[in-house]
Amino acid sequence: MSRPYQGYRALLVHAHPDDETINNGATMAMYAALGADLTLVTCTRGEEGEVLVPELAHFAAHETDQLGEHRVVELAEAMKALGISDHRFLGDDKIKFRDSGMMGTEPNNRPDCFWQADLDSAANLLVKIIHEVKPHILITYDEIGGYGHPDHIQAHRVAMRAAELATDWQISKIYWNATPKSVLAQGIAAMKEVGSSFFGAENVDDLPFAKADELVTAAVDANNYVDAKMAAMAAHATQIELDGPFFALSNQLGLQVWGHEFYSLVKGVAHEPFNSDGRETDLFAGIVL
Repeated sequence: MSRPYQGYRALLVHAHPDDETINNGATMAMYAALGADLTLVTCTRGEEGEVLVPELAHFAAHETDQLGEHRVVELAEAMKALGISDHRFLGDDKIKFRDSGMMGTEPNNRPDCFWQADLDSAANLLVKIIHEVKPHILITYDEIGGYGHPDHIQAHRVAMRAAELATDWQISKIYWNATPKSVLAQGIAAMKEVGSSFFGAENVDDLPFAKADELVTAAVDANNYVDAKMAAMAAHATQIELDGPFFALSNQLGLQVWGHEFYSLVKGVAHEPFNSDGRETDLFAGIVL
């Protein structure tokens, strides 16, 4: 297989296991298959997540508190499905950041949670990785973390601060995950047709992660790699229900709905090729090795 992206490098910074697959799974699988080197940094192990599999409910934080360990295994399986060999957690032998839980909950106050982490200390851990892998592009969340989860907000802050502090390597382009309102509106309408809902949303304005179309500057068509993304989503079994809204939406709109992923360019210059909506179609476009 041709590997035209050999030598290109990307760093993705996410809050919990499964965030990377939902947001960027098809993009990751495509670029990895085409030869690019991708590094995933996950900031927590998702210890406070809701367990959607009844037989694994005892892993929850309020039970045996083993969910984080289990999600490490799920992440490894998901990365196999996407073809990603370099995935790691933020921290070192002495530092491990715990899932902070949803905003306004008690886990936010734990001194070891990611939300309570000192920004520059956490960012400097990521700086070490930036200096090691020398990414051309960085992908993370927007300033509200997509939907306001404290770990997502903190991941954004840490990623952006690390990019500033990494004086030995300048990242050429930085992208934030984004989903256009028009795309989400299509999904909501499709779910309503079968008497279901998309995360309970009546309209697109009910979804905090819906981004105005004009703010979405890049669209990656990785539909040829959607099967890898769906396999990775299935690997995150405690967090994504096979009969939940993600897979139900696939049944309504076809699997290609998950093969198109969107971004906002916040550092660097957009470069051709552009699609009919004027969006970049290649995140590495314009980067010279």
